[in-house]
Amino acid sequence: MQLGMIGLGRMGANMVRRLLRGGHECVAYDHSAEAVRGLAGEGARAATTLRELTGALRSPRAIWMMVPAHVVDGVIADLTPSLAAGDILIDGGNSHYHDDIRRAEKLAGAGIHYVDVGTSGGVLGLGYCMMIGGKREAVAALDPIFATLSPGGQPPAAGRSSAEQGYLYCGPSGAGHFVKMVHNGIEYGLMAAYAEGLNVLRHADVGFQTQVADAETAPLSDPRLFQYRLDLAAITEVWRHGSIITSQLLDLTAAALAKDRELAAFAGRVADSGEGRWTIQAAIEEGVPAHVLAAALFNRYESRGRAEFASKVLSAMRLGFGGHQER
Repeated sequence: MQLGMIGLGRMGANMVRRLLRGGHECVAYDHSAEAVRGLAGEGARAATTLRELTGALRSPRAIWMMVPAHVVDGVIADLTPSLAAGDILIDGGNSHYHDDIRRAEKLAGAGIHYVDVGTSGGVLGLGYCMMIGGKREAVAALDPIFATLSPGGQPPAAGRSSAEQGYLYCGPSGAGHFVKMVHNGIEYGLMAAYAEGLNVLRHADVGFQTQVADAETAPLSDPRLFQYRLDLAAITEVWRHGSIITSQLLDLTAAALAKDRELAAFAGRVADSGEGRWTIQAAIEEGVPAHVLAAALFNRYESRGRAEFASKVLSAMRLGFGGHQER
């Protein structure tokens, strides 16, 4: 099958490589001429402009946009004059599902299909988990692409679900990115659980420290209960083998600790790219609790110093009502 790829960052470029190995024909475009030349050397057809990309594709065209969410509308606006009814635009980034619904409705007026694909994984070269939304017939036309990109690398056997291969049609426009949004919210919670647990283990030697006895410090019940100097690199490694909490996130954590047990290269300021916020907003609209996901999101805010003023307010109140000095 023929596919145009816009955006040749790490994921977009590796998708093109996987498709080429699977026998597909790819036309590649990126603002970086160097990125385009690199993939042309691996078998892709180079396009220096969006018009050249659309012109190189046979109708009906299939064009995958692997670009940041905030530029998708601009790319669509630039592409639309060169598109025709029956063409399919695929957004494989992390757009908000609200935007997917709006875009699909607008493009449908010109007979252009819009497919949203929540894309996860691929970093280790094992294929991509894909959560897909849009018109069912448009998604079905793209099945050879999804099958090749998936971890399974091929369509499902007769009578089996494509979910077993690593890709799934989730529903109408926005459904793919909605599922991916919640996936990322869950990711926040999982990451926070590992981080908090490892922090408890890291401080298991507090019993060796000199204990301060004053009204401002809650004492340890028994210092002998916290006299463990634990090897976190070894612990995360052993958890990777047969443990119920093994995961790719744990693999990455173990690798980082093996390289630097103190993680000295990191300041601990954790960004959030939006999906965690959107997940909490959806939970509020639906009226369902999401305690863990919300706490994980707020922890990221705190890591960036956003709780500092609140902590100062607490200190000011404690000083005012009890003369408590900060320590």
